[in-house]
Amino acid sequence: MIDTGRVRPVTDATFAAEVLGAPLPVLVDFWTDWCPPCKRLAPVLAELADEYAGRVEFRSMDADDQPETARSLHVLAFPTLALYRDGELIRTVVGAQPRHQLRKLLDAA
Repeated sequence: MIDTGRVRPVTDATFAAEVLGAPLPVLVDFWTDWCPPCKRLAPVLAELADEYAGRVEFRSMDADDQPETARSLHVLAFPTLALYRDGELIRTVVGAQPRHQLRKLLDAA
């Protein structure tokens, strides 16, 4: 995913600071370039990032370019969405989800 402003890329090197150390809940989108559902999900996440601005931060991680974090978290399918709050993983969702399901996930953050 490209940097769309509110959905910012995160790397293996910056994951701890930007996700685990974030003051707000963070939704991380683990994706790959060869994943069609990942490409369909990207604009939906960009819209939700605008909608939830100030309440939830959005990050994206290309699991092919940044494999260490994905491997350590046992991310095996794409897209995988991981929701963190206070440095803790609170929910993982595998596969592209409809917008209303994503809103439920984010509202629970």
